[in-house]
Order: sequence, then structure tokens, then C-alpha cells
Amino acid sequence: MPAFDCNLSYIREYSELSISDVSIVGGKNASLGEMYSELTESGINVPNGFAIKVDGYTDFIEHNQLEHKIEDILENVDIDDIDSLSEIGKTIRSWFINGEMPPRLEFEILQAYHELGGSVAIRSSATTEDSLSNSFAGQLDTYLNVFGAVDVIHACKLVFASLFTDRIISYRICNGYSHRDVKVSIGIQKMVRSDRGTAGVMFTLDTESGFDDVVFITGAYGLGENVVSGNVNPDEFYVFKPTLKDGYKSIIQRQLGTKLVKMIYSESNRTNNIEVDKSLQQEFCLSDEEVISLAKSAVIIEDHYSKKYGKKTHMDIEWAIDGITNEIFIVQSRPETVHSVDSPCSDEVFKLERTSSVITTGKPIGSKIGSGKSSIINDVSDMNQFNEGDILVTDITDPDWEPIMKKSSGIITNRGGRTCHAAIIARELGIPAVVGCDDATSVIGNDEEITISCAEGEIGYVYDGLLPYTTEKIDFSSYQKTKTKLMLNLGNPDMAFKIAKYPNDGVGLARLEFIINSRIGIHPNAILDHALLSEEMHDHITEKTIGYSRPTEFYRSRLADGIATIAASVYPKPVIFRLSDFKTNEYAHLYGGDLYEPEEENPMLGFRGAYRYNSPEFKLAFELECSAIRKVILEYGLNNIQVMVPFIRTVNEAKNVIQLLGENGIKSGQHGIKIIFMCEVPSNALLADEFLEYCDGFSIGSNDLTQLTLGVDRDSSNINGCDERNGAVLKLMEMAITSCKRHGKYIGICGQAPSDFPEITSWLVNQGIDSLSLNYDSILTMNNVVHSVESEILEL
Repeated sequence: MPAFDCNLSYIREYSELSISDVSIVGGKNASLGEMYSELTESGINVPNGFAIKVDGYTDFIEHNQLEHKIEDILENVDIDDIDSLSEIGKTIRSWFINGEMPPRLEFEILQAYHELGGSVAIRSSATTEDSLSNSFAGQLDTYLNVFGAVDVIHACKLVFASLFTDRIISYRICNGYSHRDVKVSIGIQKMVRSDRGTAGVMFTLDTESGFDDVVFITGAYGLGENVVSGNVNPDEFYVFKPTLKDGYKSIIQRQLGTKLVKMIYSESNRTNNIEVDKSLQQEFCLSDEEVISLAKSAVIIEDHYSKKYGKKTHMDIEWAIDGITNEIFIVQSRPETVHSVDSPCSDEVFKLERTSSVITTGKPIGSKIGSGKSSIINDVSDMNQFNEGDILVTDITDPDWEPIMKKSSGIITNRGGRTCHAAIIARELGIPAVVGCDDATSVIGNDEEITISCAEGEIGYVYDGLLPYTTEKIDFSSYQKTKTKLMLNLGNPDMAFKIAKYPNDGVGLARLEFIINSRIGIHPNAILDHALLSEEMHDHITEKTIGYSRPTEFYRSRLADGIATIAASVYPKPVIFRLSDFKTNEYAHLYGGDLYEPEEENPMLGFRGAYRYNSPEFKLAFELECSAIRKVILEYGLNNIQVMVPFIRTVNEAKNVIQLLGENGIKSGQHGIKIIFMCEVPSNALLADEFLEYCDGFSIGSNDLTQLTLGVDRDSSNINGCDERNGAVLKLMEMAITSCKRHGKYIGICGQAPSDFPEITSWLVNQGIDSLSLNYDSILTMNNVVHSVESEILEL
């Protein structure tokens, strides 16, 4: 190699770069340089490295006389002809791989590499990548654990060549980019020894709903490529930003992933995957302290870029923890591009009209529904078998799959988490996807009619057949603020972030039994007694509670996470949590419940509500419930929680339950807590003055109040015409409202009536009720009713 002067014209150190350098080093390198230069003092560790400017790419093209050859071969390319596209891409890439690196460029690359030393990651950084409006990230190739001059130069050629993979050619044409205008820089960066630690991806919002008060973290053992590609089902964590900033350990959700394999260094192949020990699969890959540190880093990065761009900028961040030094490193950061363009003033609601047999389940991506014929593609070379509008069913995807992903009406994969490649592309394309099914390619037949539903909470379903569904566009701009508070009924934590975008004054009813049923599924007494149960039941509970120190901690933490998710979704607005009110037949349906629940002729009128909490049979279980609420308030810092006690029959019961709550650390006035009584037994309204001595107010439960006033089983379909509009029910509600007003205490309603009957809503507003708790899909309709009534009152 000829001698050159030591002034580097192609190379820029990360310490010399900022976000304004996108045109010369691409988005990824510019962002790494920005963080390295600006955020190191704030505790953000970026592995040192350097960028090869885009001049290196253009000079490589010129040196090998490729420009006109590339233009000629791409002039009439048909991206819908998969075979032709593949052949053209392969030909262009061979020109790069077999081309000669310009001598001056090669000299500078190797000089900078030798100064850096050791094993490096070689990443692409396109000039159209990582902008506020484009997510070109992940399209080009990355090479990990590269060492030695020959391999470094070869990897650089491969990165140049990756600008002409089938997927990139298709992407440029679909997005209106000229092949000549898109250029690529290369980043060469010290490898982090996360092969001996953990790595993953985090977003500064919830990727499904766009809710931006959380940091969503995914992680697994080994190098992060497995998480990005979807090769593993990672652990997931949500951290609540507002209380994180106040110093709380606010990990409001965690979900254990399978983490079956991890990517490590390999002397011969750069990297390879090995199995993860079973014991490690059953543990969370991150400690609480590591989760909190990662979340704090994410917030620092988000705040910095928001100031830089002059608007709120949500970030997509790749991280790695060095298993030798235990240091946390940020290895990539880019603006999130899906929810950044969403309108916060509307929603599109998908609802299945009916269901059918479930073929498989996985993690839902988005909240849409889609149907079509299944197309099982096991290898990217078989893409030509895929038809427009089919549902892609495969083991896992990578960027090579994108030409057919753009044609699909839905995606189903065996492997992957919610930050994997398939999930990211499905969001960008606006199509439903169910990832991490484990068995999709074996249980779904080829060319079968199927329906994907991502509209049912935390589980994504694949149903047999083409099921009918409806869509409704909801515009929030018509909402008008009213004196009467309009709150939400919200039972499912998995819907909380999405539903919270609807106009609201908080949550007027959140049922703990919904959380227990969906997130725990085991009777609390079986949890407490698990060591005494049969071997089969003991083993089932042990398996179900993997990842937690003991079954009671599983129960407490899972319940706390559900409470925290709902409380966080509308923070700092109030959330009224109703203590569990399973009936005996409902508790019996939980795992192990038949061992503890008596058979009753009429469970609606039996062992339920406040009476249950003080009973010897349930007192320890109730303490677990209270402990979960305290955890959310004291550890997570969510002080917008109010507690509601259901089905209190007598004044003496009211007195006893307040004492019991106090013994369990739940007292009115402490940590912002208020204690509300359900007014759902006629005695509550008839003796309202006496009951109100023990609480901060009433929430009318119109369903049970109607049942007990009119002697109608609310679950019966044989009796019609008896509902909340009956004069006797209205009289009792009026008594409750009047008494609360007289004592200056809260009065609301959380029953179904105001969601169903506009006339009930009008009547309640005229009575001066403080709040209505409504189903989210009726809140806009009832807002119009409330606003109209309040306007009439003002005119009188």
C-alpha cells in the first residue's frame, strides 16, 4: 500500500460529530456522535468509534465505475417481480463485494481501526436513516465481532453492498427515493461484551398505544441482535416516567420471556447462538436496579432530542450491558416514527362481531383485525409463492422479507417480541400481527382462511375462518369540557394505555377482580397454601409463578402491576379501585378455587363484598390485596389512587371494614387516599347519613341497586322492563345524592346505567351528581348529553 499523509479525509471520530452531520455520516452515526459529545457528562455511555463519511461510498462507486452500470440495470426494475428483483439485487451486490476499495480509503479505515483496536461492530448509517419522519433503520446490514484488517475491509464492502438488497431497492422505490441520492456511511464501534451480559431495545413510549409516559424495555441474554430480529421472546418491562423522575422505583409492569438462546462471540463465525440454561430462562434478565438505570438513560436521551428538535421526540434505543464491567452502554438511538405521526385527537376501533375456534395465540401488535388466506413461507427464497393480500405465516422475519410483508394483510410468527423486526414493520405498514406464537407454522395450514385479532387486550388471537368485524373512526375534537366529571370504567390493564387517550377526568371504576382473573388466574388461598396442596397443584402454581421469589410475591406483584398500569394511564387524575368482589361461583373458577369456595344457591346475595374481607376464610387473602395497593402507592409513587369498598350491607360492616383497611395501612387522607363506599344495597341509600360517617363518599352501583330494589336477578334473561329508570331505583339514587351533597362528600355513579340510557344521564346531571363513570365507547355520546343539560341549567 502506498504511503499517505496522516490527515484523515474520510474518517470522523464520534467526538467530532453531532446530529447536524446527517448529510455526511448518515443518521445513525450522527446520533451516536451527538450522544457521545453531548450526553457523556449526563451518564450516557456510548462505545467509542468512528464514522466513514458518505464520500467513501461515492468514491468507491467512482473508483469501480459502478454508477452507470447500477442506473442501467435498475432503470426498468419491477419490484413486484420477486425473481427478477432478486437477480438484479444479487448482481449489483457482487459488483461491490468483488470491487476494489480505493487505496486511500482503505488506508484511513485501517488506521482508524487499529487506533480503536480489538473487536468491533460495523454498522450502516444511511443519509435517509433515523430522521423524524423515516425509519430506514434496520434496513441495511450490521456485522458484529469483526476483527482483523481483512475482515474489517470485507465487512465494509458488504455494508456498501447492502444498499442494494432486494428489500432496499423495493423500499426506495416505494418511498420515492432516487437510487443515486441515497448514500451510506459506515460506523465502526467498539463491541460491548454483552455476549456475557444482556442487551435489548427500549422505547420512550408504549409501542402499541403510543402512550408516552412510560419507557418500554425489552431484553434478553447475549448480544442484542436476537431481540432486534425477533429470534427470542424477550423479557419486557414498563417504567413510569413521572414518578421515575421523582425518585421512585416505578417499574409498573414486567413480563417474563422465554429467552431460549443467546448470541455470543465465535472465533470462526463472528457470532453464534447457544441455548440458555433453564434456570436463567426462568429469571428476569435484568435486576430492578438495571431496569431503572436504563429507563433514566432513556429519559435523558428523549429530553435531549426533544430540545434539539424543538418538539417532543420519542426515541427508539438499543442498549447493551457489558457482562465483564456491568456498565450500561447505548449502542444506537433514533426517533420513533410510527406514533410520532399519529393524531392524538382520534381513534380507530376494531370489534369482532363473533369468534370461532382459536388456532393459536401470541403477542398482539397494534389493535387492528385482519383476515385472509394463510401463506406459510419458511424461507425468503420462496417469496414468489406469496400472493397479494395473504397473511404471512413464518418462523421469523428479517429485513429481507419486507417485499412480501408490504403485500400482506397480516403477519404471524413463531418467534419474536414486541420490538422485533416483524412487529416494527407491521406497525409501520398499519397491519395486524401476532408474534411469538411458538407453533404458528405447525398448527396453521397453508392456504387456510383465518382471522387475526389484535383488538382483545394483551393476547393476539388467530381464529379459524374469515370472521366479520366492524371498524369505527372516533373523533375526539367534538368533546366539550363539563362541570360534571366524566370518568372511565376500566377493568383491563392491557387496554389502559389505549383507552386513556379518550377524553376523561380519571377512572371511576377499576375492578381488582378483573386484574386477578386476567393476570393471576389462581385463587389467593391456593397461593397462600400452595405448599400444602397436592403435588399436581403445587407444581402448577410453581410453574405459573416462575420469575418470582415465592407465589405470594407473584400474586402481590402481578396485582400491583395491574393496579399501577391503570393508575399510570390517567395520572395524576384520580382512579377509584374497587376491592375484589368475586362471587363464590366466580372465585371457584380460579385455579384451586373449588377447594375454598362454598356452593351457594344465590351467589349474588351470598359470601361477597365487605363481609368476605373480615372472615377467617379470606382475611389473609385480603391482606395480599391491601399489600399490592400499598406497593403501588409507596414503591411506585402513584398517589392518585382511591379505594372503593363493594357490597356493604350494614353500618356495622362499614365500621369493621374501615378498621380492617387501617390495620393494613390503607387510611383516608394518607398518601392521597380516599375511601369510597359502593352504594348498591338499598340500605346504603336508606341509611346514607350513617354510612357516610365512615367514608369519603359514595359511588352508586346501579346494577346491584336495581336488582335488590326490584327483586330482579340481573343475570336473568327472563324478565324485561325492570331497569334503572324505574321510579323506586331513582328514588334511592336521589336519596344517596342528596345525603352526600348535604355532608359535602363525593357522589358519583359507576354502574352501567349512564352508559346505556341518555335519560338516566340527564336525570343524574340535574340531580347534581359529581361524576359519571362511563364505558369508553359511550363517553363522547354522553358528553353531548351532559353538556346539553348543563347548558339548559345555566339558562334557567
